[in-house]
Amino acid sequence: MSTKPKGIAPLHEDQGTHTDIVYMCLPLIAMAVFFYGPRPALLCAVAVITANLCDRLVALLRGQKYEKGEWSSEAFALLVTLMMPATASYYMVIIGTLTAVLVGKEAFGGYGAYLFHPAAVGYAVVAVSWSGRMFAYPDTSLFAFLPLGSVSGVNLVESPSHMLREGGLPTIDTVDLVLGNYAGPMGTTVLLVILACALFLIHRRRMGLVAPLCFIFACAFMAFFFPRLGDLAFAAPWEHLAERLEVVKYEICTGGVLFAAVFLINDPVTLPKSNASRAVYGLVLGVATMLFRYYGTYETGVCFALLAVGAVSGWMDRAVQRAIHHKGVVRREY
Repeated sequence: MSTKPKGIAPLHEDQGTHTDIVYMCLPLIAMAVFFYGPRPALLCAVAVITANLCDRLVALLRGQKYEKGEWSSEAFALLVTLMMPATASYYMVIIGTLTAVLVGKEAFGGYGAYLFHPAAVGYAVVAVSWSGRMFAYPDTSLFAFLPLGSVSGVNLVESPSHMLREGGLPTIDTVDLVLGNYAGPMGTTVLLVILACALFLIHRRRMGLVAPLCFIFACAFMAFFFPRLGDLAFAAPWEHLAERLEVVKYEICTGGVLFAAVFLINDPVTLPKSNASRAVYGLVLGVATMLFRYYGTYETGVCFALLAVGAVSGWMDRAVQRAIHHKGVVRREY
C-alpha cells in the first residue's frame, strides 16, 4: 500500500511537462546569448548543476534512489534564472535555485506535494534580497558580449516596467518589443520565441489555454480601465482609447506577463484541475499581478501574485467545485 499522502500527485504523472519546459528554455537561452554573449548560458548552466546536486543530496538524505527522469528541479532553476538580468551574479543564481528546490519543492515533500510554484519562491527571495541588482538591466545589443566575471563596469538601465510604474509610457518600436530588443530580464522579453514555445507546449498537451487566457484577459482589463498613465484612470473608459491601448500593449508585453502565462501558470501541481477552477484561478491571478505591479515594491509582480494566490488556490478550487455541485443539485431538484 502506498504511504503517499492523499491528494499528492504520483511522482511521474506529469514529469514530461517539466522535461519539455527545460527544452523550451533552450531557445530563450540562445536568444539571450545573441544579445549578451555566453554569460546567460553560463548562468543557466550553474543553475542546472545546482538544482541537480540538490536533488541528489535530498535523495541521499532520504535514503532514496535519485530519480534521473524527474527534471522539475532543473526546470525551476532555469525559470528562476531566465527571470533575472543577464548581469546577475552567480551567487544570486545559486541562492535562487537553492531556495526554489530545497524550500519551494523539497520542504513540502518533493514533486507533487508543493503548494507554491517553486520558481516563484526562488525568484521572490532573490528579488527581495537583491532588489537593486534584480531590476537594473544591461542594454541589449546583438553580440555585445558581457563579461563572464565581474559586471561592475557595465552600464545598467531601467526596464519599460519601471517607466510604467512611474506613470510614463515607453516608446519601444513594435518590432523590437516582439523580438525582445530592449532592457529587461534575459529570458522574458523575446515574445516571438515565447509564443513559439507556447505553440509547442500546446501541441504536446503540456499547456492548457483556460488559465493563461483568463490571466491575460484580467491583466488587460485592469490595464485598460485602470491605466497607470497620468490621470487616465479617472477619465471615462471611452476616452483616450489610443493611449489606453498603448498601455495595455506595454503592460502585457513587458514585466514577464506572457512568460508567466506560458511557463509558470500551467504547472501541473499548482494548477487547479477543473476548467471552471482554472478560469477563476487565472482571473484572480491576473488581478493580483496587476495590483502587485501597481502598489507593490517590485515592478515584476507576477511571481509574488503566484505566491499570494497559491496560498488560497486550494480553498478557491474547492469553493468553485461546491458552487458547481450546488448548481447541479438545484437544477436536478427543479
